Amino acid sequence: MSHNERLRQLSSNLEQVRARISAAAESCDRLASEVSLIVVTKNWPASDVHLLSALGVHDVGENRDQEAASKHADCVDLALRWHFVGGLQRNKCRSVARYADVVHSVDRLELVPALARAAENAERHLDLCLQVSLDGAAGREGAAPNELPRLAEAVLDEPALDLIGLMAVAPLQTDPQAAFARLGEIWADFQIRYPSVRMLSAGMSEDLEAAIRNGATHVRVGTAVLGHRPDLR
Repeated sequence: MSHNERLRQLSSNLEQVRARISAAAESCDRLASEVSLIVVTKNWPASDVHLLSALGVHDVGENRDQEAASKHADCVDLALRWHFVGGLQRNKCRSVARYADVVHSVDRLELVPALARAAENAERHLDLCLQVSLDGAAGREGAAPNELPRLAEAVLDEPALDLIGLMAVAPLQTDPQAAFARLGEIWADFQIRYPSVRMLSAGMSEDLEAAIRNGATHVRVGTAVLGHRPDLR
């Protein structure tokens, strides 16, 4: 596909996704401007990130550190906000802290001091979301709701970190509306306890409408914008 063909394709896909966001927001008496789009570019080349930037995308997300670090280096001239949205291991914190502006996937206490030290060493400041599990399944990413206060207090104790919200993924083979309704309840309680938080990261290509109806401020969309991802493994 030529450069211009890909640009037209991405432009059309972005228009459709933004229309979905607007319609979902309108359906629950919210403004479309209350919902930010993060385009997740996992497995897509840096050239697509350049095209997305030219089309007005300001927020991009990545799932894998090695790919994200390389892509960020190729796009350092772009005015973008980089979101790390994948599962995070402690040994990757040093690398992630060098390029990410927001880390969405903090779900274990051990990650907090590791990210704080990495941010301090990189002379950067990181915004963090706590990832909450909506089904409590063993082995899956995300903290149980009752673990959130302990994680939050640990983040608040670190000067290099800023607690800005929560992130969640709707469990597989479940009704996303029910899952995100539960998230909305968790979010409301969390905001009462931590009134400065402002970001609820939820919803992807197939379920962004349900997330928006239940309060999502940021949706993480890959396939609906970029197409089905090539397998680069």
